[in-house]
Amino acid sequence: MVPPVDQGQGQAEDDLAAEWAQMADGGAGGAAGGDGEAGPEGARTRVLNQEEIDSLLGLQGGEGESGDKSGIYAILNSALVSYERLPMLEVVFDRLVRMMSTSLRNFTSDNVEVSLDHISSVRFGDYLNSIPLPAMLAVFKAEEWDNYGLLTVDSALIYSIVDVLLGGRRGTAAMRIEGRPYTTIERNLVTRMVHVVLGDLSAAFDPLSPVTFRFERLETNPRFATIARHGNAAVVAKLRVDMEDRGGRMELLLPYATLEPVRELLLQMFMGEKFGRDSIWEGHLVSELWMTDVDLHAILDQVEVKLGEALNWKVGDFIELSATPESLITLACGDVHLFKARMGRRSGNISSRIVGRVIKEN
Repeated sequence: MVPPVDQGQGQAEDDLAAEWAQMADGGAGGAAGGDGEAGPEGARTRVLNQEEIDSLLGLQGGEGESGDKSGIYAILNSALVSYERLPMLEVVFDRLVRMMSTSLRNFTSDNVEVSLDHISSVRFGDYLNSIPLPAMLAVFKAEEWDNYGLLTVDSALIYSIVDVLLGGRRGTAAMRIEGRPYTTIERNLVTRMVHVVLGDLSAAFDPLSPVTFRFERLETNPRFATIARHGNAAVVAKLRVDMEDRGGRMELLLPYATLEPVRELLLQMFMGEKFGRDSIWEGHLVSELWMTDVDLHAILDQVEVKLGEALNWKVGDFIELSATPESLITLACGDVHLFKARMGRRSGNISSRIVGRVIKEN
């Protein structure tokens, strides 16, 4: 027998179902926002707004260096090596700043202060597109590493250097004439400054690995200063040069391909780190190895036979050797052949006299 159904309870369930249906319809309509398109079965497709698109692309919170790098941006740059993995590189740039402060003071005969703004890892193509023009780009080569680097000097520093070297009065801002190509005098003065900076950069790397940075050419168009593929990773150090009320910025770019020959040295936490090696223990191990006893085996001759024949050997069988009393024998330690020797007798014992080393064939 089926129990009777309470009409009040049934009405409540019907009202609840109607409310859920209404919420579902409203949610679909709200998600579409009136901009959705009906699908093949009449369902609306959701259209993302700009905030959701920025969040997906990792652009939300600003596209600057301190912004939230997530989404597709993080996926694309997941293989980008961070300069923090090269601790000694920051030490090198710190030495460079100290040396440049002294060198540029002597170069300009003015009070020059050089500071390191920050170091970052970028794609080479992204860096070229971010260079504010007009600017001068000095291409230099690391001779011992057989690769290139880039030094960018912005227009403010160019005009400041020209003004200082040509006797401009202090207390007046350097005159800037934008929209014209740089003159030969300006290019020559900047080239002289680049030579000074590259000399300091070589000296900064000297305690780590001796290297010579040679100036190659000066460009004003970033397209002609391409020294690596646009997708290659590079480290950029941004320097600030202040000369009282004048100054500007200088950016030093070194592709990771250029730093590859000294990557192991740049991984050190401090100068001269041995990565767990103990020179005292190494010396003790070497001295003990010379006192180690090893067993030498005298190999008269070697014969190759089939496995089936070897399995049929019995006690009393003979194995023919091609060696004669005058043949050289081999002295071996394990599988390593060390010496050639001749057989003989000494004090009633069978002995061998070494006549030479075994030369290993590559």
